[in-house]
Order: sequence, then structure tokens, then C-alpha cells
Amino acid sequence: MPTESKILRADGSFEPAPKPLGDDGGYTLEQLQEIVGGYIEIIPVQDHRIMVLNEEGKLKGLAVNYGATQEANLEYDMIVGDVLICNEEDVK
Repeated sequence: MPTESKILRADGSFEPAPKPLGDDGGYTLEQLQEIVGGYIEIIPVQDHRIMVLNEEGKLKGLAVNYGATQEANLEYDMIVGDVLICNEEDVK
């Protein structure tokens, strides 16, 4: 069952994600890069959802995103910066 896409901010806040603008009904690369502030990396989370994050976030010294780290169920790593959580089919 599809869930609402959301942006999890590193400051602990979250907001609904913008509507995908791609011709195929998915997010455009430009949208994804704007949300995360740079090059993107995609990791699976759960329930056919993915997390889009800044690939260079740690190199850039972005703040730890505790909510995203918990959502990704990571034990030995941390997610940094703002992330998008959406359904797999929203990114093509």
C-alpha cells in the first residue's frame, strides 16, 4: 500500500514531500537533488519504500539525521542531512 512521501529534516522536523514532476509520474533528478542538497544516493528502508539522501553528506559535514537513521534501521552507521522517503515507484 503506497504511503505519503515525506522529507525528514536533519533538525528533526518533517514535512510532506512535493508532488513528483516527472513525465512518468516520478520525481525528476533535479527535484531529488534539490531536496537533499546535492548528488543522490538511494537506500531501501521498508514496505517497498526508499530513502533518498545526499551521497556526499558526510564529506560535507552535514548534521546527523537521527530520525532518518532510525527509519533506515541502521545500527552501525548514521544518515546525515535532509532525506526524502517515498515509494519505490516514485523514483524511476
